[in-house]
This record gives sequence, C-alpha cells and structure tokens, in this order.
Amino acid sequence: MNRRAFVRRVGVGSSVGVAGLAGCFTREESDDPQEDTDNGPADDALRVATYSSMVTGETSAGAWLKETFEEEYDADLRWRVPEAGIDHFIRRGELETSLGADVYLGLTAGDLVRIDDALSAGALFERIDREVLEHDQRIRSDLAFDDPANRVLPFETGYLSLIFDENEFGSEPPETFDALLEEDTAGTLLAQDPRTSNPGLAFLLWTIAEYGDDYLEYWQALADNGLEVHDNWSDAYRTYLAGERPLVVSYSSDPVGAAEAGRDLTRHQTTSLEGQYFQVTEGIGVFETTPRPELAYEFIDFVLSETAQAELALRNVQYPAVDEAYVELPAAFDDLGDEPTETQAVTADYDDLSVSLPAWLEEWETEFGDEWADVTPPEPPETDDETDETVFDNATDDMAAEPDTQSVNETDG
Repeated sequence: MNRRAFVRRVGVGSSVGVAGLAGCFTREESDDPQEDTDNGPADDALRVATYSSMVTGETSAGAWLKETFEEEYDADLRWRVPEAGIDHFIRRGELETSLGADVYLGLTAGDLVRIDDALSAGALFERIDREVLEHDQRIRSDLAFDDPANRVLPFETGYLSLIFDENEFGSEPPETFDALLEEDTAGTLLAQDPRTSNPGLAFLLWTIAEYGDDYLEYWQALADNGLEVHDNWSDAYRTYLAGERPLVVSYSSDPVGAAEAGRDLTRHQTTSLEGQYFQVTEGIGVFETTPRPELAYEFIDFVLSETAQAELALRNVQYPAVDEAYVELPAAFDDLGDEPTETQAVTADYDDLSVSLPAWLEEWETEFGDEWADVTPPEPPETDDETDETVFDNATDDMAAEPDTQSVNETDG
C-alpha cells in the first residue's frame, strides 16, 4: 500500500492552530441535538445511522439491507439519517445527551479524527469485540483504519478518480494535477466541498499529498481556472449528468453504475492523476451507549457476509471490504471498473490525519469558504414518495445528509 506521509509533508508547523474539527465543518443543520431523551424505543429495534444515498430508493443498498436483515434475524431495523452526519452525534456527545442510535454505517478515518478532536481519544464508539464476530477475518488486510481505539471495521472501499466525457476530451483526458490548470481544461472540472463531503475531503487530501504545504496555492490555481465546487457528491454528479461540465471528481467504478443505469459510456470514462487514485474506505462501528450490543454485532457480521458484500458492491458501486475469495462480483467490475493496484492507491489513515486535519480544513475554509457559495446544481429528479416512505420508514432526522457512495439510485437522472 502506498501511504503518503501527510504529517511529514505538511507538518505540525502549519500556520493555523488545531481548532475543533466539528467547527470546521460548516453544515447547515436543522436537527436538534437535544431531541430524543432516551436511548431509543422499547421495542428493541436496531437503529443504524448512515447517509442518505445508502437508503434512498427501493433498490438502494439500505432497502436491501433492511429487508434481508429483518428476515434473517427476525429483528426490526430502523435507519437514522441526520442532516449533519457524524457531527450530529459529536454534538450529542458534547451535551452528554442520548445518541439515539446503535450502529453507524459509513465512518471514515476523518470522522474518527473529528470525534477525538471534539470529545476525547477513543470516544463515541466502543472497541470492536472481534471475538464475537464470525466474518471479521475475511476483511482485506490493506483496509485497516489504524485507529488506536479499534472502533471501526471496514465494509466497503472505493477509489477517487476523474470521470470524463470522451466526446470532449477524446483519448487525452487530463492525467496530472498540473493538467487541470491548463487552458484546455479551463471551466471543465466539478468537485465537492471538503467540509461537507467525503469525496471532497478525499480530493483535498489528495492535493495535499501531491503538493504538501503548497496545496492552497494549487487550489487557488484551480479556482482561477474555473473550478466549480458543490456541497456534496450528488449535486456535483447531477451537474455532470446534466452535461454542464465534462469532468467530475468521482469514483473509478463509475462506469459500472453507468452501465447498470443504461447511460452512454462515452461520458463515463475514468482517468487517474499521476498514475494514482485516492482510496476512500468506509467502516462500521457500534455506539458505546447501545443497549443492543448483541444485535449490533449480528448486523456487523451480516454486513460482512458474502451475500451482503456482493449486494453492497453492486448497489453502492463500490468495492467489497472482504478478500475476493469471500465474494463474487458481477463481471462488470472487471470489464468496466478500474481497481488500482496497491502501489497506485494513495491513502490517509488515522495517524496521517490526527495531527493536521483540523488545520488543513480551517486553512481551506479561510481561503475558499465563500468562493462557491452561489453555485447551484440542477433540480434533482422527482422521487416516488411511497418509495421514500418505505425506505425511511423509521428514520428520525432530516434526510439531507451527504451521499458518500455513488449509488445507482442516487445518480439516476
């Protein structure tokens, strides 16, 4: 695995002090952390927090997980989709009020750093008890979060790349960071806000890995060359689908989802930068206050099962977290997806981020916080109210969370 030494390259001498991470993520929030005065309903339903694209639509990964888990384990699963994502639970932790959830599906290394910076080391989630799990040994060894508190297990991974329109770029898309600054690519690139989007944060970290302390100068050059930044991946991708721009930061598995949706694949070509991709791994953790630990661990084992890993890969258009011997993927992943080798994957684990991530985000916000405030995406496609009601049957928060995966359902239209 090619791990760039983020801390060594940027260093602890960054010009901005380490501020509280929760304050660096300026989400517009409507969910009140003082809601939910107990730790959940008395019916023993498992409450799983996640982001909206995981559960949007009747064919989403969340819809399948809920239906199948409830059938196999004779249990009730309720989704929680707070608008502020992990910040919602950080605020609850700060107020020492009920968390209102048992499991979080979709954690990143950056989330863990934000939790520990705002609360305390090892906070919010319990140490994973792997002795009670059956399928944890299946997890790929290269996907470790390196969290000192061992609070999270990976359940899927993806590789950030650029998706381009072959009709615009032909066979010569930009393949280096500097190429994105050239006149030929002016006004073509769509990206996401690193404060409110996991892909956006990954792209920021990728530029830091490449440019070190000069990353802000690179971002200024991108802005001068017409970069357009959206709040989240869904808005940026919808803008791309509308044909407004021919280049978007997304995942290397994008052609798989495009083919599944019946789209023109000439508009869904992938390219690396500097011959590399930035790896984004998502994990699952158990909240330390859960009164349902046994059911929570059963859900983790279920998510790591062969059937669930295959379904998650197809429905989220991401790669499984388990070794290939334990999952069979559709041929489209080999035929159309672009999974890099270990030496091509740039990663950032807990240690890479724990020292400087708050400062990087504050620096970025100081320079570019209002740069793209007026950017608006195309109108989202109409949704089936009955479908949404079924999937979000028992969600308790605003459902405008950042989508972190390229769900076929989320990107249709």
